[in-house]
Amino acid sequence: MLEMTDGQWSTTFNIFSFGLISMLACTVFTLVSQSRVLPKYRPALVMSSMVTLIAGYHYWRIFNSFEESSENGMVKIGSAEGAFNEAYRYVDWILTVPLLLVEVIAVLALARAASKSLMTRLIPASAAMIALGYPGEISTVISEKVIWGVLSTLPFLYILYVLFVELTKSLGNQPDGVAATVGRLRLLLIGTWGVYPLSYLIPMIITNPTMEQAAGLFTARQVGYTVADVLAKCVFGLTIYKIARMKSAAEGMAETH
Repeated sequence: MLEMTDGQWSTTFNIFSFGLISMLACTVFTLVSQSRVLPKYRPALVMSSMVTLIAGYHYWRIFNSFEESSENGMVKIGSAEGAFNEAYRYVDWILTVPLLLVEVIAVLALARAASKSLMTRLIPASAAMIALGYPGEISTVISEKVIWGVLSTLPFLYILYVLFVELTKSLGNQPDGVAATVGRLRLLLIGTWGVYPLSYLIPMIITNPTMEQAAGLFTARQVGYTVADVLAKCVFGLTIYKIARMKSAAEGMAETH
């Protein structure tokens, strides 16, 4: 059991609420914006909506789990019945992270062979990254956390290679401004994904923390994960929408208001 201060409890409660409403609002926006892009770019927006809808559902579950595991400022953590369920995040990530990468490929409208080649490499790598991170997340042994964290980093580095080396080859054929926006999109992805390992490492900051310190580390980790999720899913999805609009306009679609 973690004994949280009023400030720690309300901060955690409010950040989960923020994550939930951000995901739902972004889902609605990308769904109603379908008509503002050409049909061939709509699958990218559909996938963006799927990402935020899946994340929104899991934030609802996380929100409920936090409330159900709390009593009089005490929060039950671990794997026992009634404890706060951190696994919801990993179920979310193993579904949404591959879709985030597919969004990029879909909005670029690459040739079929190039798209298939990228997806067959990026999707398994992203799933492996999440699956290898989960054992470290739930472990209470620092050495195990480090081992699983390193193993999870290997597919992450491979994804970076594909995004920056392989995907760059396709950007020369994109309309003016799109290549630069895609470049920023990749930086956004890397920057937000970089928050996840930092949040993952938070429990290792203090060895044998006191109850007060453990509660603070728990709160900091939940804030870090949630902020990263909003950036990596909502802001990322809005950037995908911007690229789709730019490409649609470059291909002759009239501006609508």
